[in-house]
Amino acid sequence: MSEAAATASPPVLEVDGACATIRLNRPKHLNRLTADDLEVLLEHFERIEADPAIRVLVLTGTGRAFSAGYDLNSVAERAVSTVEQKSAGSAFEAVVNRLEDLGIPTICRLNGGVYGGSTDLALACDFRIGVDSCEMFMPAARLGLHYYKSGIARYVSRLGVDHAKRLFLTAEKIGAAEMLRIGYLTAVAPVEALDEEVDKLAAILAANAPIAMRGMKQTINEFARGKLDEEAADRRHRESMRGDEIKEGIRAFSEKRRPKF
Repeated sequence: MSEAAATASPPVLEVDGACATIRLNRPKHLNRLTADDLEVLLEHFERIEADPAIRVLVLTGTGRAFSAGYDLNSVAERAVSTVEQKSAGSAFEAVVNRLEDLGIPTICRLNGGVYGGSTDLALACDFRIGVDSCEMFMPAARLGLHYYKSGIARYVSRLGVDHAKRLFLTAEKIGAAEMLRIGYLTAVAPVEALDEEVDKLAAILAANAPIAMRGMKQTINEFARGKLDEEAADRRHRESMRGDEIKEGIRAFSEKRRPKF
């Protein structure tokens, strides 16, 4: 995975076969996200979903950190303004929610520390594989910020009430081992094995049935939010029983070969 960026830039999209990679690329500022970066991320998401050849997305950062979150200068400007402005948080929230709702499976490759809003950006991915030196913290309580509700809901549904309270209310920094213990990380790897672990998972996901995965991901997310569309989930199940994917899957199983979806 290339990380050789000569200068800072908006997030970079690279496509290699069935795998797309988005790399946050402001390493001197720990990949802090700007308003322009958020727009670019949304554009990348649209392009990825429009390409049926892309089966999995990897989100990562350049340099020694994954991301320092959203640019606090923008938040500070709004805090001292006498004119009500559109919330920077609402724009960031829209990007994170869009990432969570992507139809393809997503992996966050945590190449380093993950801070502030970027902890939620990573949490919106389906899997998180982190280098064993990574750390995280959510500083909202120290900043006097009430975090947006969908982000809090994501923490609660994915990590549980007690871990969400600990991370939000104490603003405590924790390391990779604790991130793994509480379920924030799917797996931990030394830096020299990080790409191997990410590539292994990406290959597994890219080889599975895309329509079935898309539907099950949607159903799982709806269950987590307590907003399951039962009729739609039942319809997806019934359609899968008559679809081309299950025909190929059963045929491949009987022929003792890998399915080709």
